[in-house]
Amino acid sequence: MQSHRREHRKSETQSAPGVTVRDLSTHDDFGQCVALQRATWGDDFRELVPPAMLMIAQKMGGVAIGGFASDGSLSGFVFGLTGIHQGELIHWSHMLAVREDRRDEGMGRTLKLAQRNRVAALGVRRVQWSFDPLVARNAHFNVTLLGTRVIEYVEDMYGESPMSRTDSIIGSDRLVVNWPIAAPPVTTSPPKADDAPLLVLSPDGTTRTPPTGPMVLIGIPPDIQDLKQRHPNDARRWRAVTREWFTHYFARGYEVRGFASVPGTLGGAYVLERDDRDR
Repeated sequence: MQSHRREHRKSETQSAPGVTVRDLSTHDDFGQCVALQRATWGDDFRELVPPAMLMIAQKMGGVAIGGFASDGSLSGFVFGLTGIHQGELIHWSHMLAVREDRRDEGMGRTLKLAQRNRVAALGVRRVQWSFDPLVARNAHFNVTLLGTRVIEYVEDMYGESPMSRTDSIIGSDRLVVNWPIAAPPVTTSPPKADDAPLLVLSPDGTTRTPPTGPMVLIGIPPDIQDLKQRHPNDARRWRAVTREWFTHYFARGYEVRGFASVPGTLGGAYVLERDDRDR
């Protein structure tokens, strides 16, 4: 244990002023991580990662890294597991959480880059994870800031036992992304989509036939979490219609090429594009 603590001190790095990024290593660190999981996903969070698993995962090539304020409190953490998938060493980033009062300070990106550096040293060349396609903040972070590539849409990824009660309202659909880490991360800009059709939920909840063309936009609401609480039926309709659109276009060879701001009250829109040159 003492040897582990010495290694941990060597791995400390500074990020934002007053924040130290380092491995979770003490019982207090692990306890704070569990508390932040509950604060982020709710007291009913069913997939909480316990202290023992956080500790053991690190011994087997996993990552449990925190961002700590000067007073020792945990401001954010990232947790993932490393393993073999189809003959390749892959890291699955399972959780990323930042304390609500520390968001929009670059903490999430700092933690992801620390994770990237750690697993790259093991020989990992790709990191994968999933996120709810209706969470605009996460879409911007994953697609735009980190430059990940969406590789799959999974319906109800966590089945009939969703991770939290809020998931049970609309189901746990997820986009799976791939983050190549052989080269430095690049912030991406979505392709120009001024003339592309924008798909949004109609006021009466009905859908229209998805348009064809080389590019389409799939809009999402500004705050799906608020919608779940205040207007759950609307949240369910958003899930149903975006599920239909994503599966329709992915089956026809479209790919997510960016996440763009759009006029009005939407949280943004995914830019889907198909290369028609070979069609």
